[in-house]
Amino acid sequence: MAENDLGSPLLPSDRLRNQSNGKAVVAEDDLISPLLPSDRLPSQSNGEQVILTIDDQLNSDRPFNNHFLNDNDGDAHLQIHNPFEFLGAGSFTVPAPTTIDPFRNHTLRIEGIYEWLKIVICLPIALLRLLLFLLFLSFGFLATKVALYGWRDKHNPMPKWRCRIMWITRISARFILFTFGYHWIKRKGRPTSRQNAPIVVSNHVSYIDPIFFFYELFPTIVASESHDSLPFVGTIIRAMQVIYVNRFSPSSRKLAVNEIKRKASSDRFPRVLLFPEGTTTNGRVVISFQLGAFIPGFPIQPVIVRYPHVHFDQSWGHISVGRLMFRMFTQFHNFMETSNAIASALNVVQTCHSYGDLMLLTRASQLKKDQPSRYMVEMARVESLFHIGNLEAVDFLDKFLSMNPDSSGCVHIPDFLRVLRLKACSLSEKIFEFLDVEKNGKITFRQFLYGSAHVMRRPLFRQACELAFAKCDRTGNNYISRNELGDSVRPAIPNLNEDEVNEMYDLFDVGNDGRVDKEDFLSCLRKNPLLIPLFSSVLRREGLLEDGDSSLEETL
Repeated sequence: MAENDLGSPLLPSDRLRNQSNGKAVVAEDDLISPLLPSDRLPSQSNGEQVILTIDDQLNSDRPFNNHFLNDNDGDAHLQIHNPFEFLGAGSFTVPAPTTIDPFRNHTLRIEGIYEWLKIVICLPIALLRLLLFLLFLSFGFLATKVALYGWRDKHNPMPKWRCRIMWITRISARFILFTFGYHWIKRKGRPTSRQNAPIVVSNHVSYIDPIFFFYELFPTIVASESHDSLPFVGTIIRAMQVIYVNRFSPSSRKLAVNEIKRKASSDRFPRVLLFPEGTTTNGRVVISFQLGAFIPGFPIQPVIVRYPHVHFDQSWGHISVGRLMFRMFTQFHNFMETSNAIASALNVVQTCHSYGDLMLLTRASQLKKDQPSRYMVEMARVESLFHIGNLEAVDFLDKFLSMNPDSSGCVHIPDFLRVLRLKACSLSEKIFEFLDVEKNGKITFRQFLYGSAHVMRRPLFRQACELAFAKCDRTGNNYISRNELGDSVRPAIPNLNEDEVNEMYDLFDVGNDGRVDKEDFLSCLRKNPLLIPLFSSVLRREGLLEDGDSSLEETL
């Protein structure tokens, strides 16, 4: 445009249509004529023209900034809307997070003049209670040592004379409850006999529960193997002929079920007690049950434990044992009730939380994250949908927390790309968009876990990983070199420099031995299933995927 004609109108008058309101618009029947007449264009010595391309399909609501797109992205992924489509992994939904926290103790802080005054008054009483607690614990421990002395045949029931000695420990347990402020315990209903119901199940609210059941029933309990090493406690539960279980070992769980069957079927053994929730809650909800108590098929006696309170929540939620003991010692009286029913007697809701959520909560707390309860995902539902174990979920949480979530617990695309060693490009953005189901430019841990599990549990995922390794290993020596990895990934993420390839190679080098074998490759993709689209170009380039194929099913 001529510099000395800036005041002239862009369109000539014959291209404008008069409006009664004084406004002018372009004539509807003249849309193909040039906007500027030839006499308004500057002369070009080289004949070059500037061409503007307008994409009317551009989504103006894209949550990402333009600098995340690479101008030189390869053509293979420019039109891809779902980078996991070749696995048959369509879009997924993420249920809204629940506002219920089943592990929250509601009186973590001492609030109110009444509570502070009560603590001051009860401090001398607390010291006396502590001394009595240690005294009765010592009596019970010594009696248990005597009862266990010389007993080698742990496979058969404890002899009667040894059980009579254990009555000293059981009475000591009742005095221990007294020192904690449980002067009387209200019981509703009567439990049926062992012949009618050899297995007892109960909700689990506090460490007081097993002390009460030890005194009341002297049962055989199912406990974690780690409890055996606890001072005093380990010795006492051995006298109860405890059934140890490693909740993360399928073989250990199977052996525990067999032991439950064996001991429940014999009247010579005491009742078997299980806490099917697998952990303590705050007593305001019932979380998902483990199945160990129900698989044997014996009649079950349900029992609930409740701790009514106004000022002091006695639940062993996200609170230390020492702090909880101090609060118990400084109460005039602590209330406890038992009843022979579960959800109806508790009058509480049921949730899909499980012990796995407590593991996630604990891990987030260990890493000093704000509001660690936001990282719970109702693991019973996740395990049912995707068959993801608790340890796998914790590994995914560690990966997510390394992305530096913001104060709301969300991760943005730069940190997401940094942790996964991805370069900003169209494919990387599509991977992030796949997780961002709410399309707000950030992802939560729930979305990250659901999306990763959704991909990893596709029937073709493992086959695709193995096929990708075979195509990356061009020399056939059963490991991938840095150059082979770079050549395999560049069609999906163009212009990777040597340092970026090295970072990605280090991610795949799970064994840290400077080479990526098949085990390293598959292990890395299991831990980072969102990286599998990096190799879809390799499969397509080798002719294993034709353009437009939506899955590997026919190829495999």
